[in-house]
Amino acid sequence: MTSPPTESGPLVPGLGGVVAEAGPDLGAPPPGRTRGMFVRGLEVFLENKLAIAGVALLAAMFAFCFLGPVFYHTDQVHVNLAIENQAPGAGRPLGTDNNGYDVLGRLMVGGQVSLEVGLAAAVLATGLGTLWGAVAGYFGGIADAVMMRLVDALLAIPVLFLTLVVVAMFPPTEAELILVIALTSWLSTSRLIRGEALSLRVREYVQAMRVMGGGGARAVFRHIAPNAVGTIVVNATFQIADAILLVVALSYLGLGIRPPQTDWGGMLNSGLNSVYDGYWWQIFPAGIAIILVVIAINFIGDAMRDAFEVRLRRR
Repeated sequence: MTSPPTESGPLVPGLGGVVAEAGPDLGAPPPGRTRGMFVRGLEVFLENKLAIAGVALLAAMFAFCFLGPVFYHTDQVHVNLAIENQAPGAGRPLGTDNNGYDVLGRLMVGGQVSLEVGLAAAVLATGLGTLWGAVAGYFGGIADAVMMRLVDALLAIPVLFLTLVVVAMFPPTEAELILVIALTSWLSTSRLIRGEALSLRVREYVQAMRVMGGGGARAVFRHIAPNAVGTIVVNATFQIADAILLVVALSYLGLGIRPPQTDWGGMLNSGLNSVYDGYWWQIFPAGIAIILVVIAINFIGDAMRDAFEVRLRRR
């Protein structure tokens, strides 16, 4: 027998005999409360002085790498041995390397590759890990067991070793580096999101959506993933730092971008032998740039984690 309608809408049978009221936003916080949680999270972020310093430092590094070459023109393609290993001085603030490249200009160009590959690989890895973990956690059962056992098997292989094998087989371009790093970095993200999905799939609004005929795709993309946004954003922040370090490691080992292109890891590799000859300017600038960027991203990630924890406590 159909339940009689009420003023707020028809009633539909819930799971296990529980009656749930049909509506478009069951379980969702009211707009005012959502805005209040966002404002509080933003306040917590802005109260963190290290986070503000991290944002300023990261913005400065992006401006240095992407806007610097517009004002400081150098030739980073043609080798000029007539000016190799020149010390910092007038006209060349950071000197030249063993191929005659201007180190300051190379630092800018190399930073573009490092930041682009790191950001793109982190975004791709976060998206893939989020989708995999959300599907495994929501559906559970055999699907969850098979998907997560695959993740466990891949996690047993060291990421750097797996990346080295793949890169050694296929000489990398920038796009290939992004793909390789992303496909070896999504595993930890999938485990985090799976844990969130296991918790979120039993919430009232997800159960109500299922009773109303919603499918698995709607549950994953409209309910599970959006409500795990705190975990996703914080994890993506740290993924960027890890991806940049992995790019640097590959290039330092000679398996990164091919010359005449370079990145910060390639600068470390080429300047390693020269530093023993006293040419400190060929390795220190790249090393300092890597340290500053990774520290800035970690400061931002820590502050974002604190901000989202405040929002979660106020749910």
